[in-house]
Amino acid sequence: MKIVQPIRDKNMIELLKQELLKSKTRDYMLFVFGINTGLRISDILRMKVIDVKNRTHITLTEQKTKKTKKIKITHTLSVELNRYMIDKDTTDFLFPSQKDSKDGSKKAISRIQAYRILNRAANACGIDEEIGTHSLRKTFGYHHYQLFKDVALLQDIFNHSAPSVTLRYIGLNQDCIDMSMDNFGL
Repeated sequence: MKIVQPIRDKNMIELLKQELLKSKTRDYMLFVFGINTGLRISDILRMKVIDVKNRTHITLTEQKTKKTKKIKITHTLSVELNRYMIDKDTTDFLFPSQKDSKDGSKKAISRIQAYRILNRAANACGIDEEIGTHSLRKTFGYHHYQLFKDVALLQDIFNHSAPSVTLRYIGLNQDCIDMSMDNFGL
């Protein structure tokens, strides 16, 4: 499995947002939702409009860990969601596929489609780093840590077993190693 990176540069985040807006509002919203919640893509894609509409928090059982999680919907995310959901029914998937299931029912985009959406936008923006669906969660973690410098809090948000796991996960260990090598020479 390919290791993906967080998007560290806030200017790149804005470029990606603009690029995603060119294709579909859904694609833009997927990106914004992911980087503002830190949820795994498997949990994001299961979300329905009713899960977020007129709510202050997202409450779900994580698919991977089976643990209950409660995430506050930030003001930024709330504004974007309200604009996005204006014409959506509460039973709709938040990130619907254009294709229906074999039985004719509506379905969400797949993990593979989410990957393609993000990768296409990253390539269009000239981002040559490893970008994937997990980059959304890692980007949230990286910028949350940069703002609050609280690895224990982030460890709790991510349900990680140790601070070292969280730091490695968001790419800070590699950043520290790279900086030490920049200043090293014999």
